[in-house]
Amino acid sequence: MSKKNDLARRKRQHEFELRREKEAKEKRAKKLQAKKSKMKVDGTEKKKKGGFQVGKKKLKTKMTALAKAKAAQAMEVDK
Repeated sequence: MSKKNDLARRKRQHEFELRREKEAKEKRAKKLQAKKSKMKVDGTEKKKKGGFQVGKKKLKTKMTALAKAKAAQAMEVDK
């Protein structure tokens, strides 16, 4: 019997090829998954901005620290 036709050698070679195919398949799947997640764009929800429009001016709902201080000063009752 030749070395190439040895049953144990053929079995080891077959297992090696199966393992290599499985690893290649997993590698391709990982690459595809990474590509899909990179390309994923969620355009269903629009980003909501903090404010609302009155006429042509846009009013902000969040006040800056300076604006808060001015509002607090204006609300104070003079004694």
